[in-house]
Amino acid sequence: MGTALLVTGAPGTGKTTLVRTVVDAFPGRTGGFFTDEIREAGARVGFRVCSLAGAVAVLAHVRAVHGPRVGRYRVDVPAFDGVGVSALETAIREADVIVVDEIGKMELCSQRFRDALEAALRSPKPVLGTILQSRHPWIDSLKRRPNVELYGLSERSRAGLRDALTARLRMEVPR
Repeated sequence: MGTALLVTGAPGTGKTTLVRTVVDAFPGRTGGFFTDEIREAGARVGFRVCSLAGAVAVLAHVRAVHGPRVGRYRVDVPAFDGVGVSALETAIREADVIVVDEIGKMELCSQRFRDALEAALRSPKPVLGTILQSRHPWIDSLKRRPNVELYGLSERSRAGLRDALTARLRMEVPR
């Protein structure tokens, strides 16, 4: 079983940016997905899911009319499964490091995501990702697993965390 290195912190602290910089600095094969905000006229109106291979889909949007509701957004589970979960499943088979940004309420609307995440956590490969900071029963139990290491991101920890995570991944993936 590989180690899951999961970054947590308040919304907007730069968790995704941090994981992206670690992925960019890592010399091995990475696979999986990132999530990004969709903004219109300066306001956040949704989220997109982007595979590391370049596929993109809308994960959730305020104007969506179908799908489970999370806050003011409706989640497009089939689109997420087609891009994000497919990228996660491919990463389990082919990558040195599995990237999951993020493990949150929207992503948990997909049972296929939960199953793929469980498979990733059982695999011998390290998982690098971000995880919801606030309380959630399923996520809280995941955080307590013995192979999960949580890294709290704050203004003070940001500088050293990139190097620490990159070094930790290099230990997990022998060359």
